[in-house]
Amino acid sequence: MTEDSRSKKSIAELRREYSQQALAKSEVCENPIDQFTEWFKQAFSADLLDVNAMTLSTATKQAKPSSRIVLLKGIDESGFRFYTNYGSRKGRELKENPHAALCFYWPPLERQVRIEGKVERLSRSASGDYFEQRPRESKLGAWASKQSSQVSSREELEKQFQEIKQKFKNKEIPVPDFWGGFLLRPQRIEFWQGREGRMHDRICYEKSDTGWNIFRLAP
Repeated sequence: MTEDSRSKKSIAELRREYSQQALAKSEVCENPIDQFTEWFKQAFSADLLDVNAMTLSTATKQAKPSSRIVLLKGIDESGFRFYTNYGSRKGRELKENPHAALCFYWPPLERQVRIEGKVERLSRSASGDYFEQRPRESKLGAWASKQSSQVSSREELEKQFQEIKQKFKNKEIPVPDFWGGFLLRPQRIEFWQGREGRMHDRICYEKSDTGWNIFRLAP
């Protein structure tokens, strides 16, 4: 397709076929965390850009939703971990409505993973442990930015950063009280594999009192 013909296509005409792989219920892991870990390893091995980027969707008590991209920073049997400013929009919404959803999309592999569950704050020690691993500039940025608040200009933001940089010059930078981690404990995880003719494979896990129920969804 030439550049000219591509530019003339409408949004409704944009489509592509999916034909790389299949996903059978009989072949997935019994535990969705194990299945996610396997898919994540494959995505990482494929050298995908921002392989740990995920859409985080939150909502207010009135069910008004908002979404943004954040980075996965840890996973184990308890769930999925990420970090942010508690005063940000997502931080405020998670405080008043602790239910959220995550979505990973890896286009080259024709895969996505959707995760739903309840979110809780990580301990201060866990947040501090991760904060210590961050680059110094990122630590300063966490202190300088009142995330999601209005600023008059880029210059004001840069000024705040320089002030914080000077404040902590030649000093250790502590984890801010207003910054830390969250853990999403999954209740439902869906693995989506693109297939030809839009007959996609969708294998879903739902948590029960006895473990995980696994079933197929229509595409």
